[in-house]
Amino acid sequence: MIKSPAKAAHSKTADWWRGAVIYQVYPRSFQDTDGDGIGDIKGIIQRLPYIASLGVDAIWLSPFFTSPQADMGYDVSDYCDVDPMFGTLADFDRMMTEAKRLGLKVIIDQVISHTSDQHPWFKESRTSRDNAKADWFVWAAAKPDGTAPNNWLSVFGGPAWEWDGVRKQYYMHNFLASQPDLNFHNREVQDAVLDAVKFWLERGVDGFRLDTVNYYVHDKELRDNPPHVPDSEEAGLDAPDVNPYGMQSHLYDKTQPENIEFLKRFRALLDQYPDRTTVGEVGDGARSLKTVAAYTSGGDKLHMCYTFDLLGPDFTPSHIRHCVDRFQKQVKDGWVCWAFSNHDVTRHVSRFMHRPEERAAVAKLAISVLSSLRGSICLYQGEELGMPEAELSFEDLRDPYGIRFWPAFKGRDGCRTPMVWEKGKKQAGFSTGKPWLPVPVEHQSLAVDTQEKDEGSVLAHYRATLAFRKQHEALLDGDMHFVATNEDVLAFVRTHGHERLLFVFNLRRGPQELTVPNGHAVHEILPMPGLSGTVVDGEIRLGPLDGICARVS
Repeated sequence: MIKSPAKAAHSKTADWWRGAVIYQVYPRSFQDTDGDGIGDIKGIIQRLPYIASLGVDAIWLSPFFTSPQADMGYDVSDYCDVDPMFGTLADFDRMMTEAKRLGLKVIIDQVISHTSDQHPWFKESRTSRDNAKADWFVWAAAKPDGTAPNNWLSVFGGPAWEWDGVRKQYYMHNFLASQPDLNFHNREVQDAVLDAVKFWLERGVDGFRLDTVNYYVHDKELRDNPPHVPDSEEAGLDAPDVNPYGMQSHLYDKTQPENIEFLKRFRALLDQYPDRTTVGEVGDGARSLKTVAAYTSGGDKLHMCYTFDLLGPDFTPSHIRHCVDRFQKQVKDGWVCWAFSNHDVTRHVSRFMHRPEERAAVAKLAISVLSSLRGSICLYQGEELGMPEAELSFEDLRDPYGIRFWPAFKGRDGCRTPMVWEKGKKQAGFSTGKPWLPVPVEHQSLAVDTQEKDEGSVLAHYRATLAFRKQHEALLDGDMHFVATNEDVLAFVRTHGHERLLFVFNLRRGPQELTVPNGHAVHEILPMPGLSGTVVDGEIRLGPLDGICARVS
């Protein structure tokens, strides 16, 4: 039975996004209603009551725009329409109406650093060097020996340049060769992109997740990137042990200062519409936090950003403390959106667990920690079920990145397999046809209908934890200060007004005892879901993968 959602504390304020919980929907894999094996907008409408029942504030929809689907929709050929495989604009409008009825905000992906090579803009641009859109993409002459203009590399492998025989020039692509980069030095390009954004604002969307937000602008002089020794903290698609992209310091192919001015234009447009927000994806290696600070400061650019800092394999107190503390020190007036999983990385229970039997315990502790951090948080569909990464054969892969780097890297399909709704149904209730990615047998026992009946399930824990988060203003917008402990314990205080909440999490697989930190008198143990820690004679006692929340002075 679907339970009623907890009331969102910030739903009626202009800053509703501060402390918000955002649920990412990957439309291809959420719910199929027509039997073609691919999820669709009607399926999202069907499952919106379930999403609302989690107690989240908003949904983020991965791309549903018209696309050849070379990169699963991140190659857009029409920014202002719905791809027929997902439905129609009328379906989208019905989804918006239903989401609003349920109290859910709607954030949509905007992939504007590049288009598909099937976009009309690029088709016109490549016809000649003097057409109306000749300068809408990044074109450059070959070197005298015929090689590419510089040493820039594609995130998806190989040079970031593709030769075009019609124009007899190279064009730039940060990702697939079929994803040419737009030229943001051209004001007309910026205007066209903002017109597309306005199209969706007029349809009532509440915000935008900006894909690869620091990739918009390139160095006009096309200077070579210098070599780079990868930082041990860097994570994500540019891992140097898989992809030579990480062997360069990306000083010139992205994160250019001119990007700031475009983000100001973007924000100025959004400010014409009440209560809208932006969240930017920043992939900039060791410079990510510096970039986040620049993009979120001053209240005239992005509302918030997220990085890949917590999307790697490390689930330790020292790592989490380091990432959060570094953000708070470097980003003075910006806002962060934390996540452990999304559509681009291995599901976090698989990254964090040591043994399969601790899957549920790790899933529960992870959301307890995430929901206690200062910032907004993003959840990725299926994590509330404790879904692990799917093991797929090469023959099942659809991700071009995974296919390119197999077998060293298995790609992103393992986190993109379909949602599991009903244990006893064909394809676990996702589709009546053959799904675009297989539904793993081991996922079917985690189906929503099974967990709905179990008060001790990961799903029940997510609902209870998110409800707890909404009951405490300190967790939505309070200050956060770390407490010194041993290396196996994560401890911090969240403060809002007169409320001071001490959180202590044991990420070890064995019990822990520690003295209540100096200067923090425990007045009350709060019943944070799933945590069984106690305080006895001034000692905090925690079980394995356990924690405690206490009201302190």
